[in-house]
Parts: sequence; structure tokens; C-alpha cells
Amino acid sequence: MNNVTTAASHVRRRPGLAFALTAAVIGLSLGASAMPSPLYKLYAATWHLQTSTVTLIYATYCFGVLASLLIFGRVSDSWGRRPVILLGLLGLLASMVVFMVAGGAPWLFAARAVQGVATGIAISAAGAALLELYEGGDPAKASLYNVVASALGIGIGGLAGAVLVQYAPGPLVTPFILLAALIVLLLLGMLTVPETVTGNARTGFRIAAPGVPRQIIGPFTLAGLGITYTWSMTGIYLGLVGTLAPALLHTRSNLGSGLAILALGATSAVPPLLTQRMAPALQIVWGSITLTGGIVLMAWSLAAETAAGFITASLIIGVGVGFGMFGALRTVGAAAPPDRRAQVMAALYIVAYAAISLPAIAAGFTVRLLGAAHTFEVFGAAIAVVSLFTLVLAVARQRAATRAATTPAGAA
Repeated sequence: MNNVTTAASHVRRRPGLAFALTAAVIGLSLGASAMPSPLYKLYAATWHLQTSTVTLIYATYCFGVLASLLIFGRVSDSWGRRPVILLGLLGLLASMVVFMVAGGAPWLFAARAVQGVATGIAISAAGAALLELYEGGDPAKASLYNVVASALGIGIGGLAGAVLVQYAPGPLVTPFILLAALIVLLLLGMLTVPETVTGNARTGFRIAAPGVPRQIIGPFTLAGLGITYTWSMTGIYLGLVGTLAPALLHTRSNLGSGLAILALGATSAVPPLLTQRMAPALQIVWGSITLTGGIVLMAWSLAAETAAGFITASLIIGVGVGFGMFGALRTVGAAAPPDRRAQVMAALYIVAYAAISLPAIAAGFTVRLLGAAHTFEVFGAAIAVVSLFTLVLAVARQRAATRAATTPAGAA
């Protein structure tokens, strides 16, 4: 019991550093997943890869994450958060080495598979650890750090990849040397983060599938829909921006798509910073409204071929993604039972990665038939439908919460 008390006190004394390092695991993992995106055109030109092959390489990463979450999603509930995070970071480091020595498509498949498995291990444990590192404080802080780290990780990773492809020597190796160095630094930093699963809760290595306790099916469904419309839009945007941005911005440079990815990621980080006091259901509502508006504006800008419309729509979509993600993570964070946090977070990430990968993979094959602009219009319309359906559920949940708050205790 003394060990448990000491660990908990240590967590509360230094939440800032532990929070920052644990959130950096999520940010770096997603940044590492976005950085290779600008390299795919170079890979295709160097090794004469078909578009379908590049799409399958991307799919390998996503399926690796999903498989990892399904198999190892709850391991950190019993084994501890820090050991699992360290294992995930070591896997990421190994994938960077495979990228460095890659000499053809089989190497890329292997690198993305290892990266996907490692990312799934790391982010589910880190997401659960964030919920515990501020125990006794404001639980919304965990969701804030998670969303900001995810948004900036994707945005900075995409921009960094574009800059390195454009200017760095050895563009097929340099990005992964940089990532490997950052992963090593984060590994060392995580050794100083206190373990949040202590005492009798640690029962040793045990594999258990992700799951959702019956009592939180309602909030999890709403959060899952919120994650679905935000991550689906992110996946479609990342998949098509490499084609759309250069054409609309009238540039052949990779920086156009990199800056577009940064615009989406940076604006996604704004709503969590400014709306921490807003109810989670209302954040999902505003995310639905904003994202749908951004999709409509983007469709118009593609038809009109206007750069200003494309940039504005990207910023609006980013705000909608930020609102929806923050509301979804707060909803799950408040509902998840303490002893099943990693299991619930893994289940949410399964929804998220299915949402970001399956539409993007389908779009990768569709774009050959319809072109990038029409592909965005088709998939954007489907995402808008999901977004508006989520809006209806979120409004109903918020009204129910308001009635419960205003009903006298005895009247219920």
C-alpha cells in the first residue's frame, strides 16, 4: 500500500512533465505515420510502383494498427502503462531502421506493418495513461493533451516530410534518421514517467480483446460516431491532398501539400484549447456543423478551382475535426471504468483507425476512375451524412443531460 500511495503522490506532484512526455508518444506516433506520405510519389518513381501498390502499403500500416489494438489493446491494464509504451516505442524505432534500409516494395510493406503494430501498442497505453496522470484533477486535461498531440503530430509530420523530400539530402533516408533520433529521446524521457497502474492492479502479461462495458454503450456510441466523422475526413484529406493541393495552389513543390496538412492539423488543435468548459456533446455538435460546412465549401472550391476556397475549407475542416475529436475523447474519458481504461481506449482507437483507413483505401482505388476532385465529393458527401446523424444524437444527449441537471433529486 505504501508503494501505491507513493506512486500516486508522485504522479500528482509532476503532472506537467509526465503529461507532456506521454502526449508526445501519441504525437510522435501519429507524426511518424504521416511523415512517409510525401515520400510515396518518390518511392513510386524510384521503384516504378503502381498506385494500387502504394495504396496497399498505406493499408498495411492501418491493418497493423487494428490488429495490434485487437490483440494487445488491454495489455497495459494488467502489465502497466510504461512498459507497454516503451515496447511500442522500440517497435517504432525498429520500423524506422527498416525504412532506412528499404530497397523495394517488400521492405516498405514490412516497415509499415511493424510501424502499425508498434503504433497500436503505444497509443492505446498512452491514451489510458493520460487519463490517469491527472487523477484527482480535471479529467478533460487528458483529452485536451490527446487531441492537441494528435493534431500537431499529423500536421507537423506531414509538413516535415514534405520539407525533407524537397530539400534534404537522401530524402528516402533522412526523415527516418530524424524520427529515430526523436524516438530514442522519447524512450529516455519515458523512463522518468511514473507508472500509473500499481499494486494489485498489475497482474502480469495478459492478452484480452478490446471491449466496451455495457453500462457505457450510449456514450461510447456517440464518441465512436464523433471519431468516425473526424478521422474519416482526416484520412480522405491526407489521401487526396497530395494531388489536390499542387493543382489548386499552382505549384509543383511538395511544400503545397505539406502546408495544407499543417493547416488542417494546426487548426484542429485550436478548439480544444479554447472550449475546455463546453460540454462534450456540444463540442461534437459544433464539430458536426463546422465539418459539414467545410466539406461543402471544399466541394465548391474544387469545382470552381479556387485556391482561396481550398485554403479556407481546409481551415474550417480542421476546426471541425478538433471539435469532434475533443468531444469524443472527453465523452469516453469520463465514462470509461478505471480498471478498463486501456480496453475502452483501444476499442475507440479501433473505430478511429477503421474510419481513417477504410475510406482512404477505397478512395485510393476510386481516384483512378473519378479523379481526385470527384472522389472527394463522393466520400465527403458520405462523411457529411454521418456527421449530421451524429449531430442529432449529440443534441439529444445534451438535452437529456440538461433535463437531468435541472430536475430536482426527488422528482426523478
